[in-house]
Amino acid sequence: MQSKKMSFVEAKTNAIVGLLVSWLFTYFCLPLFGFKPSAIDATWITGCYFFLSFARSYILRRAFTMIEVAKK
Repeated sequence: MQSKKMSFVEAKTNAIVGLLVSWLFTYFCLPLFGFKPSAIDATWITGCYFFLSFARSYILRRAFTMIEVAKK
């Protein structure tokens, strides 16, 4: 079973990697779709997705851990 601390570390690591990928996509690929965000806009957009991703990942991890504990 994964501890709450390790769930936090895993979720944070996953979100940081997602943050980098999201910023790169937002800044470099959105222009292909007709949007041209500035570096600041790309940072704000990415920041929103970062916090959503982090919370989602942590909550899902804890939910699945609780399901696993309940089975025992």
